[in-house]
Amino acid sequence: MNRQKVIAIDGPGASGKGTVAARVAAALGYDYLDTGALYRLTALYAQKQGVEWHNEENVSVLAEKLPAVFSGSRILLDGEDVSDGIRTEAIGMGASAVAQLPKVRSALLQRQRGFLTAKGLVADGRDTGSVVFPQAELKIFLTAESKIRAERRAKQIGIPCEGAAFDRILSDIEARDEADRNRTLAPLKQQPDARLLDTSHMGIEETVKKVLDWYREV
Repeated sequence: MNRQKVIAIDGPGASGKGTVAARVAAALGYDYLDTGALYRLTALYAQKQGVEWHNEENVSVLAEKLPAVFSGSRILLDGEDVSDGIRTEAIGMGASAVAQLPKVRSALLQRQRGFLTAKGLVADGRDTGSVVFPQAELKIFLTAESKIRAERRAKQIGIPCEGAAFDRILSDIEARDEADRNRTLAPLKQQPDARLLDTSHMGIEETVKKVLDWYREV
């Protein structure tokens, strides 16, 4: 089997996989791809166009012509900077909804694969190792306890790790987990050839080092 020069990092929402993947890519001089961003962009674009997320035909048409541009750390949709706008819990739920639509997944798959060049790639998402890059050199399933993920998200947006607002974050994360695990198409789960990395009690630097150590072994 011809291996691809790819590190595929999959895992649930708010697990820190994006931060880890970006830092690993920087350390190796590889490109970085957040595959989930394309689903979030599709959900946001559908919302802006007044298209219901469950409308497979119309959402897939939008996915095919998605006017998205990745510019460094910024993401533009139809010329508008939506780097922060696609990171809300509501759009996360929308991404989970459109990700269950076969025609949408098909429309985005080739676009995701097109990010791989000879330079090498670190990609994160929910099915990067199983569907997008099944021949990746290293596959990792990165996770953490749901409450810890909620605490990290709360700190990220500057709210206390208790109270009604925090409870909503935790509830949203658990609902997204449930939806991702139980979807018919490419459900979120650890693949047999992926290494498990539970970061519940690990910092970012320690996690990045672990991934780099594993990559040097392959």
